[in-house]
Amino acid sequence: MSAEADATAQTDNPMVGGAPMFADRDIVTNAATSKDHTTLVAAVQAAGLADTLKGPGPFTVFAPTNAAFEKLPAGAVDGLLKPEMKSDLTKVLTYHVVPGNVDAAALVQQIQAGGGSAKLKTVEGAELTAKLDGDTVTLTDAKGDVARVTTADVRQSNGVIHVIDTVLMP
Repeated sequence: MSAEADATAQTDNPMVGGAPMFADRDIVTNAATSKDHTTLVAAVQAAGLADTLKGPGPFTVFAPTNAAFEKLPAGAVDGLLKPEMKSDLTKVLTYHVVPGNVDAAALVQQIQAGGGSAKLKTVEGAELTAKLDGDTVTLTDAKGDVARVTTADVRQSNGVIHVIDTVLMP
């Protein structure tokens, strides 16, 4: 592939975790190729949410990286992945999903219309608070922890992914 064709491919298909994200693939299929999202994908599979997130959606997923999961207390991830913790794991994961296709422009518009913050109702049922920190969208969870969107608008066939640097907790 020529450098020009390669540059076009990268523009058309943003890279996440060293892998191109294809707009014609679903959220789970794309996430599974990202080396930065192996923990998230394992958690989605353990919670039985893969088929849902492969569905028509649309979904907006705030996708924590492996490094975000590593910031949790020691043993937290392993604990959540145990079969008996499936309901807790499902709550944590669905707290990262908002119904609809909320791209960065729409999110910024909601923040501005809300006088500096926007409440996002998650699939889990609780809210996230979105704000701007300079040009960066931040999300504050119910516990007061803040995640920063590090990569926005990764288009999927059934929604959009925004990569975040912190796991959000309901």
